[in-house]
Amino acid sequence: MGQKRVIVTGATDGIGLITARRIAESGASVGLVARNAEKGAQVVETLKRQTANPDIQFFKADLSKLEEVRTVAAEISVANPKLDTLVNNAGAMFVGKQMSADGFEMTFALNHLSVFLLTNLLKDQLMAADQGRVVTVASVAHRGSDLNFADLDGQKGSYSAWRAYQRSKLANILFTRELADRWKETRVTANCLHPGFVASRFGENNNAAFSAFFKLGKLFAISPEKGAETSVHLASAESVAGETGGYYIKKKRVQPSRAARNAETAKRLWTESLRMAGLDA
Repeated sequence: MGQKRVIVTGATDGIGLITARRIAESGASVGLVARNAEKGAQVVETLKRQTANPDIQFFKADLSKLEEVRTVAAEISVANPKLDTLVNNAGAMFVGKQMSADGFEMTFALNHLSVFLLTNLLKDQLMAADQGRVVTVASVAHRGSDLNFADLDGQKGSYSAWRAYQRSKLANILFTRELADRWKETRVTANCLHPGFVASRFGENNNAAFSAFFKLGKLFAISPEKGAETSVHLASAESVAGETGGYYIKKKRVQPSRAARNAETAKRLWTESLRMAGLDA
């Protein structure tokens, strides 16, 4: 079988960090992707000490920028000709409307487009594995949301941070559904999950009032260790080998919203995402 090779995005904080640590404890080679190189280097050294696993490395990328997604995908490909698991964990919510370097609404750019592009760019590496896995952190927040293809990333009209986040998490589930369908003849599986409301630094990149709301909510939140359990399960458990297209909560496959089960919406999102990410050529 050989040593497993795993990439975790957003891996210097919260459930991404715990996911990376737990996987490293199993002896796998783990690559961490995040935007802060200094913090990344510190996390790598800490994880090496904690896990006694020397095979941990850092890849720097601001995943909201498609050019940096392409660059880091190339770096990951060189380091990992075979990739057993890609954990798409990076994500955020922005209280004020921001635009990405590529001209997309920031939440949509980071939470969906980067996931879509990075996964597609690492297709050959995932297919080179005995049984590649794509694990994407979605959210129960997708419920009550729908996609408007006349304004897919929500640039028009008034901005709502929560609606933008809901839309991006719905996109994560629809992406997983369509990825599983398109790659069904391969050995690569695709699943997504809701981690629970986790006491992490999520939401703290916003203004004081918004950050205070999240800090108050953390009084009722689960720990990052608990929140990472389903990510780790989908990334490594033998019991889900071969399972694909699923949405999981507390390590159990459950039904997402009706909008998240719409096959036509999933196909259309894929086509639009190809265009937005510059892959349609």
